[in-house]
Amino acid sequence: VFCSLVLGVSSRSFFSFLGEAFDGARDMWRAYSDMREANYIGSDKYFHARGNYDAAKRGPGGLG
Repeated sequence: VFCSLVLGVSSRSFFSFLGEAFDGARDMWRAYSDMREANYIGSDKYFHARGNYDAAKRGPGGLG
């Protein structure tokens, strides 16, 4: 986690990195909420992958 913070901040501005990280965390939370709402056994892998995909599209701050 620390290495990704250093690499992400050094390559971009600090505030855009934090914004991407916050939005990525929000993507993961949304996927988790959708998983809880679906309440289907075995769906956790799909929702985790979807949350990671959405977060990774945001850039280095969203990598999860």
